[in-house]
Amino acid sequence: EKAKIIKGYQRLGYLLDNWDKETTFCGTQIDPFSGKQVCEKTPLVVQDYMGYKSINDPLFKADKTLKRLEPLVPVSRSGEYLDAIEQWATTADEASGMAYTSSWAGPQNPNGGDDSIAYFLDRSKQQVVT
Repeated sequence: EKAKIIKGYQRLGYLLDNWDKETTFCGTQIDPFSGKQVCEKTPLVVQDYMGYKSINDPLFKADKTLKRLEPLVPVSRSGEYLDAIEQWATTADEASGMAYTSSWAGPQNPNGGDDSIAYFLDRSKQQVVT
């Protein structure tokens, strides 16, 4: 189980190092006015990396996995460890929520647009960094 957490952590590092590449999809659509390729933000990929999309993901229910690993932690640091698990659960939920909100903030919704998507996607990234 420890290996799963390490793998998930490494995947989060990859996501952060490649944020724009991983959260942007450039399809085959061409803007008729500019002639440029149309790219869209794909915020739900954050949920993939955070373990919210598949039971096979190394971070799926990571808080429960981390609790099972508690015996590996020195007794003197047990309180800090449990606090860190709580922080992880809160932060992961917030990152997932911001990614979901960002996915619905596009121009098809009132007051939505690329700026709204970018705003909520940035908030999601801040939670992943935390």
